[in-house]
Amino acid sequence: MSSAAPARRLPVVVSIVVALMVMIAPLPDWAVTFRPDWLTLTLIYWAIWLPRSWSVGSAWLAGLVLDVAQGTLLGQHALALCIVVFVTVRLHLLMRVFPVSQLTATVFSLLALYQFILFWTNGVAGVPVAAIHYWAPVISGAIFWPLVTMLLHGARMRAQ
Repeated sequence: MSSAAPARRLPVVVSIVVALMVMIAPLPDWAVTFRPDWLTLTLIYWAIWLPRSWSVGSAWLAGLVLDVAQGTLLGQHALALCIVVFVTVRLHLLMRVFPVSQLTATVFSLLALYQFILFWTNGVAGVPVAAIHYWAPVISGAIFWPLVTMLLHGARMRAQ
């Protein structure tokens, strides 16, 4: 292992930890509904650009940490993140050449899949949640996707 390998991992680990911190940070009641899924956006980005290093395993671990931090069903976010990251890894070569608008639409679809899996697991467990709590993060996540891409792309370029 070269000495440059930890330097290349650092931006990924830091971005995932920051995304977890932002996901569990307290917000006003009106803003909680519209909080983008920062962790999902971060994992989608790294699954597109580093699919061999950061994929389903890292999504599973990050999802379990998010489940514990938010007090949801254990494995709920982990399952949803694993499925979204798996689909992203399968399509990463195609997604790399998409223009920004098409990639944003694809990320919108992946975020909708993530929220559908959360909706399904909450339904199976009998946890009632309003529909706005599922759709608002999808829309806000798609809006913030270009910003996330710029920030993480700059971190990835500096690490190389």
